Amino acid sequence: MSASVADHAAVHSIDHFALNVPSLDEARRFYTTFGLDARDAANAGEAFELYAADGHRWARILQAGRKSLAYLSFGCFAADLERLHRQIASTGVEVSTDAEGLWFRDPDGNTVQVKPAPKTSPSGKTPSLLAGVPANARGSHARSESVPVRPRRLSHVLLFSADVLAALDFYERALGLRLSDRSRDIIAFTHAPHGSDHHLVAFAKSAARGWHHCAWDVDDINRVGEGAAQMAAAGYTKGWGTGRHVLGSNYFHYVEDPWGSFCEYSADIDYISAGEQWDAGDFPPEDSLYLWGPAVPENFVRNSECGEEKEPVRHSSSSLTP
Repeated sequence: MSASVADHAAVHSIDHFALNVPSLDEARRFYTTFGLDARDAANAGEAFELYAADGHRWARILQAGRKSLAYLSFGCFAADLERLHRQIASTGVEVSTDAEGLWFRDPDGNTVQVKPAPKTSPSGKTPSLLAGVPANARGSHARSESVPVRPRRLSHVLLFSADVLAALDFYERALGLRLSDRSRDIIAFTHAPHGSDHHLVAFAKSAARGWHHCAWDVDDINRVGEGAAQMAAAGYTKGWGTGRHVLGSNYFHYVEDPWGSFCEYSADIDYISAGEQWDAGDFPPEDSLYLWGPAVPENFVRNSECGEEKEPVRHSSSSLTP
């Protein structure tokens, strides 16, 4: 991390994302089975919104011809908005404003919003609720006593990028995100300097931009496993896991959505405190993905959006509509 990046203003959180999907009914079934609360938006029939157990609106799901990221919204402190505006503009991208905040497109063409908003990223390490059981006590409840898994909050998102290092450089200079770890030019993980999970936004190499996954925080590895079983019981058996990552250290289970991307149950991810100078590493590919778990399925690293016919994506800033 350069000294200039350290002096930058920075966003503090993801406020929400908006995802285009071909079928709202199919999307509603998938996300509610996953454990999220789907509520009709003001334009019911064209969109709905996703809430986690923390009560925050984390996503807008929009009706469209194909799956794609419509936009990604970051929250910042109000006092930092003007500095962020200058930083973004200094990269050469066009910035527009509306009543909420700033809109622009990143080098991959993703639409991004920055607006003043409450900090939704954790301000300290989220504890795992898994505790050892003493002798002469049962370590598990009965299967029939399981309750539905409901994620606590959004943890992070991962985007495909045609140039991971360029994306990393842009988000550092424009939004103040900092490198956590990477593997060459294949994948990079970034965090916000105001206190953040090991990764808030990650970028993976592909021929084009695309949406890979959103990750949702749950209590512990047991809830990761129970979430996987919850989805499998409803017919969502494709994905990857259960396992443990190296970069971020979180336990994971990915469930493939109906459009070839993924939703992740995540627990006990590494945490980087506000102002901490994290020692970012550059790991060889064989050491960068997972510590243990099943073999990576071939489709996990495939960008399902490559080669598809493009359709305009929508958001609330008409001047930036592709």
